[in-house]
Amino acid sequence: MGILIGIQLIVIILFSLLGWAIRSPKNYWLISGFVTRSMTEQEELIKNGYPKKTGSLLIYTGIGMLILLPLAFTSFPFVIEVQFGFMLIFLMGGFVYLSKFEVSGKRKRSFWISSTLFVVVLGFVSVLTYLGYEKYDLIVKDEEFEVTGLYGEVWQLEEIEKVELMEDMPEVTWKINGFGLSTMSKGQFKVKGYGKSLLFIHKEAPYIYIRVNDQHIFLNGENPGETKKWYDDLSKNIDEVTGHKISSLHPETQIH
Repeated sequence: MGILIGIQLIVIILFSLLGWAIRSPKNYWLISGFVTRSMTEQEELIKNGYPKKTGSLLIYTGIGMLILLPLAFTSFPFVIEVQFGFMLIFLMGGFVYLSKFEVSGKRKRSFWISSTLFVVVLGFVSVLTYLGYEKYDLIVKDEEFEVTGLYGEVWQLEEIEKVELMEDMPEVTWKINGFGLSTMSKGQFKVKGYGKSLLFIHKEAPYIYIRVNDQHIFLNGENPGETKKWYDDLSKNIDEVTGHKISSLHPETQIH
């Protein structure tokens, strides 16, 4: 969380400094495409107040993110989503509004471009968020088990090398490919002591660790009861397929 707060502070400072630099010292060249406009268009944009309003939009975005920053020190679970959701909607919505102050001949075109971009980006982010929070399940069958949903796979029970029910999740050091959300992690991550691992975890203990074909998998349910049931179902079917109890398959792994 400390790293994420640091990133948010950097973004807030950058927006604020850039907005101030555009508004106060009149560094209008900082606005994308401004210097490539003709002198006539530049003068009309300045007369319409476009550059100063652009600077104000950046400053207000930074202020809004700063107001929301204290949420990071509360138990509210969706801090990052709220922060960057606000940034996306306010900033892109602001550029739609700024199209009103474009040069008269390009005003309509600017409105439709910015509006279309807003809808496309918002839709793309919404789909990604849905996929990130999409529920997954552990389905244990006679000879195989499956984790459903995005990044899910099917593995053979007889190929399981180790299973452990863990009260503490090892430190996750880096996201390789996946979703690192406030309440859930899903996808490929680097885990300290395990290397590249496949995670399907909610931020609530316990966790099931599975090593299969030299692949490391960490997963749990939405609550401890669901996780324990998954572990019991997995244990029972492994016993039936291999003829050995989990604890005797690997003596170093004891489940308490």
